[in-house]
Amino acid sequence: MKYRNLGTTAEKLSALGLGCMGMSFAYGPTDDTESIATLHKALDLGINFWDTADMYGNGLNEELVSKVLVPNRDKIFIATKFGFRFKDDVAGPSNAAGTYFDGSPEWIKVAVEKSLRRLKIDTIDLYYAHRVDKNVPIEETVSAMAELVKEGKVRYLGLSEASAESIRKAQAIHPIAALQSEYSLLTRDVEGKILSTIRELGISLVPYSPLARGLVTNKLDLDTLADDDFRKSLPRYQQENADNNAKLVSGFAEIAAGKNCTPAQLALAWVLAQGEDIIPIPGTKKRKYLEENSGAVDVNLSADDLKTVDELIARYPNTGERYNEGSMKLVNN
Repeated sequence: MKYRNLGTTAEKLSALGLGCMGMSFAYGPTDDTESIATLHKALDLGINFWDTADMYGNGLNEELVSKVLVPNRDKIFIATKFGFRFKDDVAGPSNAAGTYFDGSPEWIKVAVEKSLRRLKIDTIDLYYAHRVDKNVPIEETVSAMAELVKEGKVRYLGLSEASAESIRKAQAIHPIAALQSEYSLLTRDVEGKILSTIRELGISLVPYSPLARGLVTNKLDLDTLADDDFRKSLPRYQQENADNNAKLVSGFAEIAAGKNCTPAQLALAWVLAQGEDIIPIPGTKKRKYLEENSGAVDVNLSADDLKTVDELIARYPNTGERYNEGSMKLVNN
């Protein structure tokens, strides 16, 4: 495994982290035994940067991760997130009617204690605001988060899906180590103002869904998705985009074959090639995909390779929105 620095800190994180959400939430049936084995395999592969959140299974994912985290605490840099809450305490995706966001100082104090208890640790390495609360000034949210650093409950602070303006306001209150936002071949929202802002401020970009939720792997069969799979509710995976995306994925697989790598490895290599300050966290709940993903750090892309990929995407641009209308209102605020 190769390693990259977190922001301007001396923390050395695996160039590919591990997104743990799918082990407990959003992507169909779960298998705790295989998930635990996958977490152990991550350690074997040198993947030390793990990502979870309190909303993933309404705390179940943090509890699952703790089973491997606690006995290996010194080997793992753990990130978790707060803010999404469920009405009547019934877990659901971020676009569900019963889900809402709370970035208030009052909730932050409660949320961090719940996460620490579920993770069974004393200090969270990286604590993100899962979104920016439109009803709470970002300065108030980050001030409350900064108090957690002073109390020793959190080491570093992060934001997720924040605008350049919010990032600057947050940075003025307390150093922000990372911005976690969706970024992949097919989702480029952060390019431009947001990316230039975090680079100016020395903030790492941590892309989630760098494989476009599996779409670019050439292994995703939308017809076989479980009824509770989150992707069934997303515009990108609806029938109107199916033909465009099938052609794009097929063309991408051909490029990968020419590089003697898998489409997943090529997609991750593309993200990694966008800058040393980028640390993607592809999610998986299976060891075989984790091992495949880890091979992306050894795939080297030339300027011509990157141009070929961009030309392919330009031919098939109608990939569909990454979220539905309600969830899009929560990003880049």
